[in-house]
Amino acid sequence: MNNSIWPDGEVTAELLNNVRDGQAVAVEELMDRHRNSLRRMIQLRLDQRLMQRMDVSDVIQDVLIEANRRLTDYLSNPVIPFHLWIRQIAKDRIIDAHRRHRVSAKRSIDREQPQPGKGSFDQSTIELANQFRDLALTPAAAATQRELAQQMESAVQMLRDNDREIILMRHYEQLDNKEIAQSLGLTEPASSMRYLRALKRLREIIEGMPALQRDLEE
Repeated sequence: MNNSIWPDGEVTAELLNNVRDGQAVAVEELMDRHRNSLRRMIQLRLDQRLMQRMDVSDVIQDVLIEANRRLTDYLSNPVIPFHLWIRQIAKDRIIDAHRRHRVSAKRSIDREQPQPGKGSFDQSTIELANQFRDLALTPAAAATQRELAQQMESAVQMLRDNDREIILMRHYEQLDNKEIAQSLGLTEPASSMRYLRALKRLREIIEGMPALQRDLEE
């Protein structure tokens, strides 16, 4: 995974072996290695309204505590790579946090998988935008890149939950098709088809945003 936000799998595998051998320090190292990746993954998905009322670090800590509690069970039957396993725990915590705060605030937050928080996107947004740009044309000037990114963020947020999720997984977490299939419980061909459909729907949204379409053509 060249540009994946997740740590190198070989090092993780070595740490997991050390955990099996009873090296307590390896558990701490394993969790610490995934802390920043979890932060990135959570920030991409946690609704901005929730981020104003809770600390992302608290969610991360909850994930790490739960992962530590369930680590022995994982090691007894590691059916998926560790980073996919721990990100699923994070995904569940995001949904739990969303539901809990929705109830406590006594107001509706519409999406089960909330809209990404403000500022959670970066160069990945520009790289995604480039997929819809005619690369034979002159690229957008650096001064307009942030505006382009903001418009692309809006387009991604307008996708349905399943479409947005696979775009985030592919372009922001840089998970490959096999990893996405494992995470979503799909076959690799089905995962690929879902991704292509999501791209098609994103293109349709872009075509309905004249300013974004114009920037992509500049």
